[in-house]
Amino acid sequence: MQLPVTRFPYNPTMEGLAEVLPDIVYSTETGQELKLTLIAPWRDREKESAPPKRPLIVFVQGSAFTFPNIHYELPQLSRYAREGYVVATVTHRNCLEGHPFPAYLQDVKTAIRFLRKHADEYGIDPERVGIWGTSSGGNTALLVGMTAGDPAFGTGEHAGYPDEVRCVVDCFGPTDMTVLYEAVRQTGDQGFLDIFLGLMGGSENPDILRAMSPLFRVQTGKPYPPFLLIHGDADALVPFEQSLRMYEALVKAGHRAEMVCVENGPHEGTFWSWELHGYIMDFFRRNL
Repeated sequence: MQLPVTRFPYNPTMEGLAEVLPDIVYSTETGQELKLTLIAPWRDREKESAPPKRPLIVFVQGSAFTFPNIHYELPQLSRYAREGYVVATVTHRNCLEGHPFPAYLQDVKTAIRFLRKHADEYGIDPERVGIWGTSSGGNTALLVGMTAGDPAFGTGEHAGYPDEVRCVVDCFGPTDMTVLYEAVRQTGDQGFLDIFLGLMGGSENPDILRAMSPLFRVQTGKPYPPFLLIHGDADALVPFEQSLRMYEALVKAGHRAEMVCVENGPHEGTFWSWELHGYIMDFFRRNL
């Protein structure tokens, strides 16, 4: 008697599988070694002549503009790699360690140029690059999308490679830093006051707050990429109105923008769902 054996075909293309490439140094020019982690579709390097070109998602984890914990969303980001994207989750300098604005924005732009420079090595299609950020990372993502090629935010590293992106996803990112700063001043929260002062270089400078506020950068006729803004209406840290005002300004100025409200959604945590990740995935499919 032959016992039943369940059989599956093998997976020669390794479809649906992903690998993690940690601690890739993308910047040293600032005197601080900055790293990113790649999550990419798994490859059979022994058999391939060259890796297939995949669209790239650059992810910036929220950190209140300090040093990002790139492991926080790693399990969720792996889903995007299993669907065929290369995902780079990046670090940047900490505003509390003497790195005011625009350090975090410069760093993320440097990472984008680095990834384009090494596109062949990592199997990236340099023409299909999007950015996604949460909280302070959402602020970064918006600014990256709105300041392509701006020399004010460039560095000498990986010169000659563009920092532009084809689409932007912002989850509960601050868009008007002047309003948030006034709210923090009224509450007297010393931790957040220190962050704002760190971003401003140690003393009050409203011009810097405006410069790092995407809302004040919206202009008619600019070649912005499409935006997806997502915010929970129960967010106690970055008010829902921050994204709503940004969405309204973009649409009024004639730009392509979508907005999603997560009902009863807080800042991180239960904000997330598989349905929401599916919506984000669809946005990247449509725009990358």
